[in-house]
Amino acid sequence: MKSLEQIAAQLQGYDPQALPAHVVNAFLSDWVPAPQRKETVGLMQALGRVLAEDVICPINVPAHDNSAMDGYAFDGSQLESGSPITLQVMGTARAGSAYQDSVDAGQCVKIMTGAVMPAGVDTVAPQELVQRDGDAITIPAGLLLRGDNRRHAGEDLQRGSAALTRGARITPAAMGLIASLGIAQVRVYTRLRVAYFSTGDEILSLGDAPREGTVFDSNRYTVSGMLQRMGIDVLDLGVIPDQPAALQAAFQRAAREADATITSGGVSVGEADHTKAMMRQLASSASDGSGGGMVFWRIAMRPGRPMAVGRIGHKPLFGLPGNPVAVMVTFLAFVRPALWQMMGAKVSEPPLLQARSSEAIRKKPGRTEYQRAIVSTGSNGSLTVRTTGQQGSGVLRSMVQANGLLVLAHEQGNVAVGDVVSVMLFDGVL
Repeated sequence: MKSLEQIAAQLQGYDPQALPAHVVNAFLSDWVPAPQRKETVGLMQALGRVLAEDVICPINVPAHDNSAMDGYAFDGSQLESGSPITLQVMGTARAGSAYQDSVDAGQCVKIMTGAVMPAGVDTVAPQELVQRDGDAITIPAGLLLRGDNRRHAGEDLQRGSAALTRGARITPAAMGLIASLGIAQVRVYTRLRVAYFSTGDEILSLGDAPREGTVFDSNRYTVSGMLQRMGIDVLDLGVIPDQPAALQAAFQRAAREADATITSGGVSVGEADHTKAMMRQLASSASDGSGGGMVFWRIAMRPGRPMAVGRIGHKPLFGLPGNPVAVMVTFLAFVRPALWQMMGAKVSEPPLLQARSSEAIRKKPGRTEYQRAIVSTGSNGSLTVRTTGQQGSGVLRSMVQANGLLVLAHEQGNVAVGDVVSVMLFDGVL
């Protein structure tokens, strides 16, 4: 396992006092451990899990040549005359019960969507295109080509091929695909368990009596919610005061009982409080060959900036800033992709979308900005985006109003009305 120092030495321009956002993600990608534990679960319990093995097709999909629609099946070579053709209807082929007789030239069978194609036919004429007169149909010229409306056996998936690959997240669509193969159980990575606690004497838990200079803890609920959205089990350790013994006990329990730890508060660069001191102490004591250690960063971003990462033993520790919006942004930008990697997910994040700004935005080059934004569809059908207004890192209401983040890149400058910008949508995330 690489140490933090070894990873940092391989990153161009690594500077913990002014760290670009893309360098943070590169560091974390090389730093977080790969998943080790696997288990087998029933398909109904598999939603949101990450596949630990490929799902191999035991059958062809479809299993047989079949009709893509309701209509009439016949030998398509008869279309080559270029003239209308009249065919005798010999019977009906229904889904779930194969038509047993063969179909000769001049004949056809009425066929239902999904029904197996009888012997001797290779083309289906949709019922709305034909003219039927008693037991005969006429197909006009020039409407069909030989082979139209026939699904071939195995054209979707072939026996022995991978229907889904290791690292895929199991979505409702994936559940349906797996079920269509007759597979009742899948091999997945064991759920990640992440411990979380807030730090600070000024932080109140819900139910505590308000007192001057204190705030109620919101970070505990937003972080827990984002973790649960990822399918992660949360070890909720609540609010820990700035007391060395209490902090030590919380960190040690988290490292003992969870796969990773997330905290908020007490990580500002230059800050000398008990949280930082305890992080350093525990990470240092676990650094004897286990890859332990601790780094405190000032990231070139807004909101956010302070962040800490380290290990207690082999267990990752993410120290996030204390401001509510900064917590969510740093989680979305850095922690969430790292946790998906720990869960074995092959694709960690959706791509950024492009939208046109409906307002001018001031932006200094040299930092990445994540502005709360409202993305909508403009009158011409393209995406447009505007900010929610005030962008202070403590304005929690703005995250509720927003449906995404407007992501302004490190070297990007001011944005003019109509400029194309990148956006990260919240759907399924917050």
